Amino acid sequence: MISWISQNIANIVICFVLILVVSLAVAVLVRNKRKGKSSCGCNCSGCAMSGACHSKK
Repeated sequence: MISWISQNIANIVICFVLILVVSLAVAVLVRNKRKGKSSCGCNCSGCAMSGACHSKK
């Protein structure tokens, strides 16, 4: 088991970093969605889907 880990340490580290980056990106998207921010970052007045994207408050 130790030899397998030592042979594959680079793959393990790369996978851990990728999982960390993806989870941070998802966390930011969820946080922005809860705050009511748009995911596209542009103005909704010019968007064709402005009526379907945000619910009326």
